[in-house]
Amino acid sequence: MSAATITSKGRVTLPKLVRDRLGLVAGDRVEFVQSADGRYSIIPIKSGIKSLKGCIATPKKPITVEAMASVIKRSAVGRNAA
Repeated sequence: MSAATITSKGRVTLPKLVRDRLGLVAGDRVEFVQSADGRYSIIPIKSGIKSLKGCIATPKKPITVEAMASVIKRSAVGRNAA
């Protein structure tokens, strides 16, 4: 079992063993979730905006502002026709 001390500012340093087992590194966030019996669990929050980086491939050819405007205009015309 691991223990930690709460500072006068309400801060807690998670013991290294706990950080390692949860896969936490500096800058990670955690969520405190209360169960029905009143106990709390520490849940790592691993899905931030940074986790989306690289999930969409870079286009082979840059898209111009004019091309984007054209697609938006066609999309708007299609919705107004219905």
